[in-house]
Amino acid sequence: MATHGFQNGGGAGVSLPDAVPFDLPHLTRLSWELGSHVVDDDGHLHSEWEQPGGSRSLSIFRVTDNTVIIRIRTPVGRERFYGAAQLDLEQALPELEAAPRWHRRK
Repeated sequence: MATHGFQNGGGAGVSLPDAVPFDLPHLTRLSWELGSHVVDDDGHLHSEWEQPGGSRSLSIFRVTDNTVIIRIRTPVGRERFYGAAQLDLEQALPELEAAPRWHRRK
């Protein structure tokens, strides 16, 4: 069934944490195991961002020509992974670049 992934939380109602200054229209939450495996093995780092003091970080990995994985690290070191379309991310990046509380590391 084509909507099976959406019924299990793959896109419907998924959003980035409030601390992230942008949102993406089609976002998929990935398990920690899958997200960490993909970015460790296949992910090419696109950019890394952090809040002052290193309290929270955001890393973007290009995993295919059309897909990115976003990793959010919380102040206590927990990681959450999200899958998104490259095109959606490109449209949202200006918001991240303009956000005064986020600074690009790489």
